[in-house]
Amino acid sequence: MSDLAPNQPVLPPEIARRRTFAIISHPDAGKTTLTEKFLLYGGAIQMAGQVRAKGEARRTRSDFMQMEKDRGISVSASAMSFDFDGHRFNLVDTPGHSDFSEDTYRTLTAVDAAVMVIDGAKGVESQTQKLFEVCRLRDLPILTFCNKMDRESRDTFEIIDEIQENLAIDVTPASWPIGVGRDFIGCYDILRDRLELMDRADRNKVAESVEINGLDDPKLAELVPADLLEKFLEEIEMAKELLPPLDQQALLDGTLTPIWFGSAINSFGVQELMAGIAKYGPQPQPQNADPRAVSPDEKKVTGFVFKVQANMDPKHRDRVAFVRMASGHFKRGMKLTHVRTKKPMAISNPVLFLASDRELAEEAWAGDIIGIPNHGQLRIGDTLTEGEMLRATGIPSFAPELLQGVRAGDPLKSKHLEKALMQFAEEGAAKVFKPSIGSGFIVGVVGQLQFEVLGSRIEMEYGLPVRFEQSQFTSARWVHGDKDAVEKFADANKQHIAHDNDGDVVFLTRMQWDIDRVVRDYPDVTLSATKEMMT
Repeated sequence: MSDLAPNQPVLPPEIARRRTFAIISHPDAGKTTLTEKFLLYGGAIQMAGQVRAKGEARRTRSDFMQMEKDRGISVSASAMSFDFDGHRFNLVDTPGHSDFSEDTYRTLTAVDAAVMVIDGAKGVESQTQKLFEVCRLRDLPILTFCNKMDRESRDTFEIIDEIQENLAIDVTPASWPIGVGRDFIGCYDILRDRLELMDRADRNKVAESVEINGLDDPKLAELVPADLLEKFLEEIEMAKELLPPLDQQALLDGTLTPIWFGSAINSFGVQELMAGIAKYGPQPQPQNADPRAVSPDEKKVTGFVFKVQANMDPKHRDRVAFVRMASGHFKRGMKLTHVRTKKPMAISNPVLFLASDRELAEEAWAGDIIGIPNHGQLRIGDTLTEGEMLRATGIPSFAPELLQGVRAGDPLKSKHLEKALMQFAEEGAAKVFKPSIGSGFIVGVVGQLQFEVLGSRIEMEYGLPVRFEQSQFTSARWVHGDKDAVEKFADANKQHIAHDNDGDVVFLTRMQWDIDRVVRDYPDVTLSATKEMMT
């Protein structure tokens, strides 16, 4: 991406005003709360919800699965579109819990930037670091929001140092906090030379903003207690000398991140962050595809599926494919070519999301994310075009780290179980392997919590109680190589061979020794821990 920024084409105004980004963070840093406030300021909802809602407080809009509401975590990425300050924001909220990181990795292939949320007390946590590495692989521009400044948080310089050291990225302050914890009264907006004061009484109220002329403006002394003012002036002077100024090109290249400070639950600092995304965030970027990259200013429509969600509406048993529009101006009712099957597909009821609410999308432009309800035709990695045989690339599928057998509580319902498992496999919620020997299926996931989610979803969505059983296998690898070599290898290792839901050959392993043996004895096949979702 970095080499495309300086000489990028001038985009049509409708496309240029789009900002498509994901929010990433460690669980509990306040990501879903921040998403809610974005929707509040985008005019998309009237009152923001809370993740753990008490009594009358509303539930959050972006968590729509029962389990998400019960546990107060996000387990599935959801997309939302809304307008703010003349820009169209397409926001993808991702699961922070590491057990659902694969959904997050795939989501990051569909956005142009990421907003990294960190907790002011905890700084950079393990999952933030992992997700940041994925952004780094894609050179994604990152904007940072340091949340929970109204609680006891760490020293501002300490937080910035930690980001610079752990993530090897330059940090420039876009705002600077005044006081921390109980003494936190607001921030100085460096980019716009304003003082933002926080109102603790009303959480949904926009912060009071006072325009000041430079740091020697007498208004500062009137509004900020003397001890806090002295400390703040000292810190801001140091920050200006020690930290780089905001350079938009470095931000777009992914080498510099601006940081805003605030408190999402108190609606503080959120609007400044949104204004920063609008002003400095990237416009829709070219998307990688084979045999050529797709530029957003191309006239013809191209889009790719980065996520499939089954049963978003339990009443309709439907599946919705989330499609990132990569180029052109899409209109409802258009016929597009489904590249994998080479068949035309009329897109008659595409939807735009507001969390679990949806409305018909009459049109969409490059950068937008739309949902296409379908009955299983669309899979992750599929490409839709106006005829050209392009295939989206770079959408990963990872080898599972935990494997278990699965059986239906009622043996007569094993056919139903197979259908449910295939649906979840195509959605990317789990890997499903059919061993060559014996009956039943083996389910592979990245984290233990996924088994619970899968069990509860199969029961709720299909009325089918299931039980998971210990498997003798501990990991799986995809087998690549010449067709004859793969067949010969599969015949000789039948007890270890299974097929995934695409029919690809998979080698199930019990220990590292199994993998070492294959590498030694079968030089003409390779075992891989990732598979590109290409069709």
